[in-house]
Amino acid sequence: MLSLSQQAYAAPSVARHTHARRPAKAMPTRAEAITVNAQRRDFPYPEAQHSPDADTRLTGTRLIERGVVSLRGLERVAPNLTIQSINGTASTNFYLRGVGFNDFTQNNMPSVLSYFDDVPFAFSTMTDGMMFDLAGAEVTPGPVGTRHGQSDTGGEVRLRTNDPTDHWHYGARQDIASYARSRSEAYVSGPLARGLSFRLAGQTQQGGGWQTDPVNGAHLGDADLWALRGKLKWTPDSHTTLLVSGHFTQDDSEVVNPIPVDRLVGKAPLPTGSWQQTQWSMRPEFARLIGRKPGLKPSEHNQFWGADVHFSHDFGPVTFSSISAFETERQGEYTDQDGTALAQADTYRTIDANTFTQEVRLQSSHPHDRLQWTVGAFYQRSRMQQRFFFDYTDYVPQRGYMMATHFGMDQENTSEFGNVSYRVGHGVTLWVGLLHEIDDRSISGLQSVIFGGVSRDFHGESTAAAQYAGQAGVSWQAAAHELVYFKISKGFKPGGFTANNTQIQAQLNPFKPETVLTYELGLKSDPIPNRIRLNAAAFYNDYHNQQLVGTVLIPDYGPLSEITNAPKSESWGFEATLDIHPFAHLFVTQNLGWQRGNFQNFPTVNRAATNAYYARHGVWKAIEDNFAGVDNGQPKLTLNGNAEWRQALGTHYGIDVGPDWLYRDSQAITPGGTGFYRLPPYFLLGAHATFHPASGHWSATVYATNLLNRRYAESGGMATTTYFYIPGAPRFIGGRVSCDF
Repeated sequence: MLSLSQQAYAAPSVARHTHARRPAKAMPTRAEAITVNAQRRDFPYPEAQHSPDADTRLTGTRLIERGVVSLRGLERVAPNLTIQSINGTASTNFYLRGVGFNDFTQNNMPSVLSYFDDVPFAFSTMTDGMMFDLAGAEVTPGPVGTRHGQSDTGGEVRLRTNDPTDHWHYGARQDIASYARSRSEAYVSGPLARGLSFRLAGQTQQGGGWQTDPVNGAHLGDADLWALRGKLKWTPDSHTTLLVSGHFTQDDSEVVNPIPVDRLVGKAPLPTGSWQQTQWSMRPEFARLIGRKPGLKPSEHNQFWGADVHFSHDFGPVTFSSISAFETERQGEYTDQDGTALAQADTYRTIDANTFTQEVRLQSSHPHDRLQWTVGAFYQRSRMQQRFFFDYTDYVPQRGYMMATHFGMDQENTSEFGNVSYRVGHGVTLWVGLLHEIDDRSISGLQSVIFGGVSRDFHGESTAAAQYAGQAGVSWQAAAHELVYFKISKGFKPGGFTANNTQIQAQLNPFKPETVLTYELGLKSDPIPNRIRLNAAAFYNDYHNQQLVGTVLIPDYGPLSEITNAPKSESWGFEATLDIHPFAHLFVTQNLGWQRGNFQNFPTVNRAATNAYYARHGVWKAIEDNFAGVDNGQPKLTLNGNAEWRQALGTHYGIDVGPDWLYRDSQAITPGGTGFYRLPPYFLLGAHATFHPASGHWSATVYATNLLNRRYAESGGMATTTYFYIPGAPRFIGGRVSCDF
């Protein structure tokens, strides 16, 4: 859940611990000012302890210390959060408090939105390579949209990058680890003229591949990524700020290949070998078809770039702000989705997409006034062209051909939002927010081509929705260090389309919008200030038309995944973050998330039963079922945390040593999944030791991840003939040096 203290690095007061690292000078943000006073703060974000929310707040320093270099790493530092790659690629799916869905075609709005510097990314893949030079991150669970941006049902992940500084700062970081993995970052920031400053930062990632092919000994998984970000900030006066930012990412990294765990079609034996071995294929004919070189390994060939303009002006009683952004995506992605040396589900996907967003806000300027308010409007337009190529040559006698599916998608979204809060006295604050959103989207030009066979053209489809979302709540500051709150929120998420391997027109029928009514009761407490902090929240979600992946059976073809709706479902749970500093040198953070959920009405094809029927009879027959009363399959228990011993070495140096840990319960890959249709639970242990001067200008760290070298599956799924798992990374041992001046 929350933690205002959450994983963020809390430096003890210098008066007590002169060895403690000071916040790096490279980390100033436009949202945070550093004040030096005599007040001791052993836990971070003390001001957020008075905010009635369940947010997890993380500093850039803490993200570095926990090795969070991609969005997927955030699940190691926040409760009830699951972020999984799609087939081992850079594309990701989010689940927060169990809210989310597997958008395997990446052409729909996610249930949990990603933001960079207040810019929403409708397609999460566009954030690839942007997790560097960060000032901090926030994870907000539950329905959102009444204060900024778009409405969503699951929440949002907001990343903040470092802004230009008025004084010169520069720094670099080098991380080298097992399997020849290298990660490098550098930045420079400073003034160009009076009121004008800049920041330039970049990163590269190389190596780190840990999979091999037992057939030919080929190596797989090396990163090959570089990215740049530039910012220019102009402050003509104390009331006005103009910030222009641009970024570029080139990602040619190899992906993590699946390991088949069960054969659903055919009798060929599954590959055997270690957890770090996998098989893949790339036939020369398929390489020529997609226009790539022969022998291509499962990999990315992605290019992303974008720019945004932030403007704000304080008029005295009100502040006006505007955020304009344009983002593009050029993606080429090859995956072997059968995980064998046979061409049964070899897939190449190309995406050409762009989005434009515009947000304007008016809000009260004085945060200490009893009355606080925000009103604004948001607009988004996206365009996308996708093409899927499939090599089914060895999937015989059922298919035995190569094919492609092509489609275009247009989307437009407009919303107006407002939020008002009022402190009525005696520590009580009331607030209410409202959002109205109109969403229009269409899919067109869809064509399915079997090379050497038939072609099918499908007519376009469109869907539109106009919905309200909102929030109302009350909080009570019962004591100086005790806050309780209760809120009711309604979230809205538009519908969309499933479009990849399309065989019949009915597959293009849009799925419906999703709505959720969430009840949340929360507590923020520092029972012993600077010694114990406990933040907790309990929630209940009442769903209508929950969006999730179901199954459609195509006669004489087989089962295919499709995004559909469960008419009625529910989930409930709680989360907590405990920070303790029992004595001078020990700091411990523990996150706990627990949630349960059931489908109350969900008629769909039972994929496991359908596959079992085919295995017995050799004929595809849809086994219909209603999963009413069946668990939603999300991990029930998630734990993560860390402990650190901070020891002074004389008056000028210090060392920080400690472990970190993660536990994730089992997760169903398909509704009602059991056996191999369910990812096994796993526990991971890590450790680190950091040597640094009291000045904080440099540090040297040795670390280990997956210290026990556990075998675990990060995600899984099915394409055609096999059910597969995406294996998690083995043990990595590495070292990191950094400097900031």
